[in-house]
Amino acid sequence: MSARFAIEPLAKAHQRKTFSCGNDRIDRYFREAVTQDIKRRYATCFVARDLETDRVAGFYTLSSSNVPLMAVPEPLASRLPRYPTVPAVLIGWLGRDNSYAGFGLGEALLFDAIRTIAEAPIGAHAIFADAIDEKAAAFYAAFGFTALIDRPNTLYLPVATAQRLLSGETP
Repeated sequence: MSARFAIEPLAKAHQRKTFSCGNDRIDRYFREAVTQDIKRRYATCFVARDLETDRVAGFYTLSSSNVPLMAVPEPLASRLPRYPTVPAVLIGWLGRDNSYAGFGLGEALLFDAIRTIAEAPIGAHAIFADAIDEKAAAFYAAFGFTALIDRPNTLYLPVATAQRLLSGETP
């Protein structure tokens, strides 16, 4: 991704009305509901702003989360403490405006989310992503996320694995 974009927290000045990633649910959420989730502290939202035009080119949200230990795939689950749930951070929504296809922006947003989570001073064992459809699930899987046992569109990446990826190590 070029230095054409700045990834920053969503602010009032960011124009959301024209954002269109091609998925009505994602578009509607970003245009109409994300600010309510932020006000209620259900999520934080980061946007990729086009530095040339000031347009929002993409966004992602993060929320605290957990998942039942029994839903985590083996061999990952076998290495975890026997607590009933696994503490995590959820990438709940991620979208890239269609007019910015081909810039690697989806990947850049995902890696910014992973970096934000991996560097956060809070305990979280895993990063979860709620994929809106099978195409989105394949996107996350291409970066090492593994589907949960009973929820194939919810994918899991240990934070320790994410930290190794960010540092350039082989997981």
